[in-house]
Amino acid sequence: MSGVATLPEEIRLSLQHAHPSWHAVLEQGLLALQQAQPAYLTELCAQPYLPTQHRLFAAFAVPRDQVRYVLIGEGPYPREQSATGVSFMDGAVSEIWSSTGLSKKVNRATSLRNFFKMLLVADGYLDESATSGDAMQGVAQIAAQSGSPLIQHLDELQQKMQQQGFLLLNASLVFRDHVAPVKDGVSWLPFLQQVLLALAADQSDRLPSLVLWGKIAEQVRKIPAASAFPHIVAEHPYNLSFIANKKMQDFFRPMQLLNSFS
Repeated sequence: MSGVATLPEEIRLSLQHAHPSWHAVLEQGLLALQQAQPAYLTELCAQPYLPTQHRLFAAFAVPRDQVRYVLIGEGPYPREQSATGVSFMDGAVSEIWSSTGLSKKVNRATSLRNFFKMLLVADGYLDESATSGDAMQGVAQIAAQSGSPLIQHLDELQQKMQQQGFLLLNASLVFRDHVAPVKDGVSWLPFLQQVLLALAADQSDRLPSLVLWGKIAEQVRKIPAASAFPHIVAEHPYNLSFIANKKMQDFFRPMQLLNSFS
């Protein structure tokens, strides 16, 4: 019996959400995780975890040869509808804007809210010293205009990021009520090692950049394969200081992620 056949059925079904170019790599990563912690996947499948609906590997919809950035956050949102398997993309959010600024659902997803505000500062819509109240209402007015230059729905942001080559991962691919995210993050390091090894083999002439948000994501730097990759590190976006992070503003500004015309 092959190693892949020993993976829990639920895990193997989740592979179907990944692009075929990733299947062998993800299987290798899962077997590496299983070798490090033989009972982990079996125990995982015996209890509730997020994301549901076999979306564990949804972030790997981007073909391997198109990856230019590996953005790593902490873990899935702790809400079933929100946890999509794609980091920071809240499944409960559709519309980005309201009449007063960001929509209620964006504001509920603190990390996503601060990411949007950082992008608005980077693109010149906000001053970092004023990112709420009247300032946000002014942005809402621009968003409501016919032919607005601003994207309107969260899936547009996800699509634009993936088109630019972002692999939107989390340090831990799962969220469980009874397990600290930092502990699950450590468990997934052997899996991420295989992901990075595959990217290094694919693109040895120009390695993707690692974008690490928060202390749990910074654990990825402990992976031997990570040492070869250029990386940029920032606090997790649930910190208000992320909005004024110059390094992040400069990194994202050229991408024009909020621009509906690009």
